[in-house]
Amino acid sequence: MKKEDLLLYAVTDRYWLNGDSLYHQVELAIQGGATFVQLREKNMDRESFLAEAKAIQKLCKEYHVPFVIDDEVSIAVEIDADGIHVGQSDMKANDVRSLIGSNKILGVSVQTVEQAVEAEKNGADYLGVGAVFPTGSKEDAVDVSHETLKAICDAVSIPVIAIGGITKDNVCELKGSGICGIAVISAIFGQKDIKEATSYLKEKTLEMVNV
Repeated sequence: MKKEDLLLYAVTDRYWLNGDSLYHQVELAIQGGATFVQLREKNMDRESFLAEAKAIQKLCKEYHVPFVIDDEVSIAVEIDADGIHVGQSDMKANDVRSLIGSNKILGVSVQTVEQAVEAEKNGADYLGVGAVFPTGSKEDAVDVSHETLKAICDAVSIPVIAIGGITKDNVCELKGSGICGIAVISAIFGQKDIKEATSYLKEKTLEMVNV
């Protein structure tokens, strides 16, 4: 994984499928410029998850885009995914690292400087920080202020991406924070034209990180 791979990190969500397939939507996102894909499934049986993970892994390989799985360490290990992403309530980063080995990507979600420093010490390759804007699931609060986001970037040497409520209209507000990219769900998969939305969002994100 290179730092540039984290520029536009697409997190899957089947909420917006509307009869389409997740495979097709992920391919559209990659064609539009997504640089990293995380497969996230919270309510799927293991067999179906495994089949879907293998198919999307193959797709990402064809496009040379890093592919990680959210939370399900055993599936990531079984299919030899590029890596895994875990949250604070999931398995501890150092335990995950011991299971996946040193050559796999490990991402960790954090919200404080203390969590960030600990995650880096425990083997994280990158950090996801958020929510940096109000999100659909938590409209009345921002979990991480822009000051804290900057403090986290200053406190660690590994790449940091922001997540939570980021859209094409507010992404530029993150300039100067020190992040190397953004992770989004609805800003890609909730759009009518996924490919075009991804392309435009990538353009805006490049502007933001290069300022």
